[in-house]
Parts: sequence; structure tokens; C-alpha cells
Amino acid sequence: MEQNEEEFRVKIPRGNETIGVLQQRLGASRMRVTCLDGKTRVCRIPGRLKRKMWLREGDFVLVEPWELGGDEKGDIIFKYKPTQVEWLKKKGYIKGIEDIEEF
Repeated sequence: MEQNEEEFRVKIPRGNETIGVLQQRLGASRMRVTCLDGKTRVCRIPGRLKRKMWLREGDFVLVEPWELGGDEKGDIIFKYKPTQVEWLKKKGYIKGIEDIEEF
């Protein structure tokens, strides 16, 4: 294998899931996330992921909006690594995010 590129799987949004960028940590496992669908949601980390997922401002995350109040609230279900973010940009899943600074 001459290529330096390693194979990895990237979680792609399915159904009503959307990609977002963490803007602000609010405390109590709640965060303000700007999503690619143009909405800003207050999202939380579900209990099963609380100890495993550590987030900072500027991280790309996968958000699942709530069924009730989905325009304002949601759950963070996955955090993208920098190499996965580059792959998503290259494949065209992340558009209109150029104004948000890189991490």
C-alpha cells in the first residue's frame, strides 16, 4: 500500500439528523450548536454518552433534533474527528461552514 491515507468509516446523517458546530458550552451537559439546516439548538449529551464524549467549542457533531421542540432542542449523538471533518468537506456534506473558524 503506497498511499498514506488510512481507511475509516464516517458516520453520515440519516433521517432527520444533521451536522452542527458547537458554539458555546452552557453547563450541565448542555451546549449551543449551530446546525447546517440554519437553526441554532440547545443540545444535550445523552446519559449513555456523558462520560465518553468530551466536547469543546468548534467541534463538529452529529445532532438528532427532538420530536417535540426539534427546532430549539436536540441530542448530540456523535463527535467527528478532524480527519473525518476533512472527508466530509471533500465529499460535500459540509457546505456553508467556511465562515466558522477551523479548530
